[in-house]
Amino acid sequence: MTRQSSDSVSRRITPPIRSSQEYFRLYEQVVSSLPHSVIQEVAEEILRGYEEGRTIFLFGNGGSAALASHFACDLGKGTLVDVNRRQRLRVLALTDNVPLMTAWANDSSYEDIFAEQLQNLALPGDIAFAISGSGNSPNVLHALEVARALDVRTVGLTGFRGGAMKVLCDLCIIVPSDNMQIIEDFHLSVAHSLFLIVRHAIRQRLTLAAGAHD
Repeated sequence: MTRQSSDSVSRRITPPIRSSQEYFRLYEQVVSSLPHSVIQEVAEEILRGYEEGRTIFLFGNGGSAALASHFACDLGKGTLVDVNRRQRLRVLALTDNVPLMTAWANDSSYEDIFAEQLQNLALPGDIAFAISGSGNSPNVLHALEVARALDVRTVGLTGFRGGAMKVLCDLCIIVPSDNMQIIEDFHLSVAHSLFLIVRHAIRQRLTLAAGAHD
């Protein structure tokens, strides 16, 4: 499989941004074209993982690594409708163990830093959630390949045209923009929307379950 450099797409020449008005005007174009049906499908996939006790593994590079940690925090803590309830959403950002990542990068290759963690931790039916603005980061692609070999469900959050990541994902949310900063802005917004959808669904199900026992 031929892989582009992780930031090769972001280096393409895009129209210059000379004012905040020009920047935020781009939001209108993206909002009108967001793939809402796919976002809903991904929310349902996360909810299925919660109900079945699966683990969600999040990973990405740079800003996407920061979002993986942020999203893991939202899903792991923010979905606790009842803190005393034993069932919790199992989620882990593979970006958070810096010693382990640097060990794999140093002793093997940077391409292995997420894939090797999945080899240790992932079980069939778990969810590998990849985040990449370009969709072409080699270590993200390798992790998705390993996930598929382990019978792990694969979900992607990307931009541009989806890159090579698109065909490796069971579900792939593509932010329709060619501007990396706009893509990253909307990746955070999509993650927040997924979190809120899942939290509401968990709360609703717990309320219905409590009502059934009254």
